[in-house]
Amino acid sequence: MSKLDLTDTATLAVLTDMLTAAGVEGLEIKTADKQLRLFIPTSGKMGASSAVDAKVGTGSARKAMVKAPTAGQFQTSNTIDERPFPRQVASNEVVGSVRIGLVLVPVIAKCAGLLLNPLVKQDDLVGYGDPLFEIELQR
Repeated sequence: MSKLDLTDTATLAVLTDMLTAAGVEGLEIKTADKQLRLFIPTSGKMGASSAVDAKVGTGSARKAMVKAPTAGQFQTSNTIDERPFPRQVASNEVVGSVRIGLVLVPVIAKCAGLLLNPLVKQDDLVGYGDPLFEIELQR
C-alpha cells in the first residue's frame, strides 16, 4: 500500500469530494508528527455528524441532545478547549470527537446554548446515536 500524501492539494480535493459524497461533515487524521482536519459545510443538511434531538425540559428550559455521529471512543473537546463545563457553545461548534483508530470524527453542536456536562466519560466506547451531551437552548 502506498503512503497517502496529505500535503498534495489534488489528494485533498479528491478526499474532500469523497467525504462530501458520503455526507461526512469532517475528518481528522493524526500521526506522530502531523495533523490534518477537514470540515465540509453541508448547507444545513444533516450528514454523518452528530444528531440533535430537541425536547422540552421539565422546567422552563428547552434542551437538545447531542448524539454520537458514529461508534468509537469518545473524546471531549477539553483537550483543546480549556473552558470548563457547563459552557456556552455556538451552532456548528465542535464539542468533542469520536475516535476510530487514528481517525477522529467531530461531534458538532447543531444549536447554540449552554453545553452541559458530558453524559459519558472520556475514552468511553459509544455507539452510533448514543447521547453525549445536553444543550440548554438559548431563547
